[in-house]
Amino acid sequence: MKTWIKSPLAILANNADNGIVIHEDKIIELVAAGQTPITKIDNIIDAREHVVIPGLINTHHHYFQTLTRAFNKSLDKELFDWLSTLYNVWQNLTPHSLYVASKTAMCELLLSGCTTSADHHYLFPRGLENAIDIQVSAAKEIGIRSVLTRGSMNLSAKDGGLPPDLVVQTEDKILLDCERLINLYHDTREGAMIQIALAPCSPFSVSKSIMLSTAKLANKYNVRTHTHLSEALDEDKFCQEKYGCRPIDYLEEVGWLNDKTWLAHAIHYTDGELARLGRASVGISHCPSSNMILSSGICKTIEARNHGCKISIGVDGSASNDHSNMMMELRAAFLLQRLNYSSQVSHLDILHWGTLGGASVLGRTDIGELAVGKQADIAMYKLNEIQFYGADNPLAALIICGATRADKVMVKGKLLVEDSRLVHVDMDKLRLEHNNARISML
Repeated sequence: MKTWIKSPLAILANNADNGIVIHEDKIIELVAAGQTPITKIDNIIDAREHVVIPGLINTHHHYFQTLTRAFNKSLDKELFDWLSTLYNVWQNLTPHSLYVASKTAMCELLLSGCTTSADHHYLFPRGLENAIDIQVSAAKEIGIRSVLTRGSMNLSAKDGGLPPDLVVQTEDKILLDCERLINLYHDTREGAMIQIALAPCSPFSVSKSIMLSTAKLANKYNVRTHTHLSEALDEDKFCQEKYGCRPIDYLEEVGWLNDKTWLAHAIHYTDGELARLGRASVGISHCPSSNMILSSGICKTIEARNHGCKISIGVDGSASNDHSNMMMELRAAFLLQRLNYSSQVSHLDILHWGTLGGASVLGRTDIGELAVGKQADIAMYKLNEIQFYGADNPLAALIICGATRADKVMVKGKLLVEDSRLVHVDMDKLRLEHNNARISML
């Protein structure tokens, strides 16, 4: 079937004012204003009421944390105290609760217009050794394009780290599982639905040895590497005391300062350090809501971009955000960055970071824009809710007025959201399963 998404109210694409044509999983034609497709059309989607954009790309998340949103004992704490409180709950995570939590996060992302998501799972208590396999199964069931990062922690409190003993693993066990997952699931083909990246959690939860070993393994298999870095001033202090250097020096020492690395948060850098990151084409996942809730600071996106860093947006964990709504995260990024940079940051910058910027950070050239040959990952929004009354610029309205739900969402040309509902998920059943999983973990 060749489908014409016809006459959109607005579209984030060049020379496509009269829509786009998709065939199977790809975009095959852009239709300019006043033109009709040269391709024979089998199906038409009337988009006169829709703002059409590429599917949003989330570059940092922790799906399991949907089970501890607005958690009472962790409220009003900064990063280290917040983590210490929640580790005691998260160590009770089970295979079933992870599966349900992951599906919940994926569904919420899809409903917001997100079609590709990177999750950073780093908790592997006893009985949850196959956590990433569980997430692969959830992703295949829900249908969202996924980069699942095999996180790790091997530096427990008794060794000078932050996490408790029950959630850490040995270096050998971690590396063996990383290699197993790459060989089993990592798809390098165009249009890949599942990819694997390697993601030791943070300087205060992993050893220097595992950072070095992970870099070597990533080079061997040509996969990407991801970690938290420079999220809080406490982390900077930890690096100075334990490693005798600042986080970016540590990153270079362990072989991670390269174009296959992307960093969550990346807040507390000098201009010279941002220049070093830029020269190496390191990617950054800006997580504004989490950074504000935990009082972590503001990512210097414009300086980082000007120095050559790839900029993207991540919703971060559902216990520090506390949602998994990518469009709401774009608005948070817009507001926070406007506070920092005034009109240097426009709604178009934010839309770019949430689409093509995310694709670049994840090393994908087949997603992130509405162009011929790209994957048919598409989000369509109606502006019929009250917050849009009087809106003049439809694309700007998505960000500035605050869209929260997409009307239609396609992944790989398959319609997964229609009329703002997931077409193949029983949400009442999922809500009940999620509530039971949360209660069982507490």
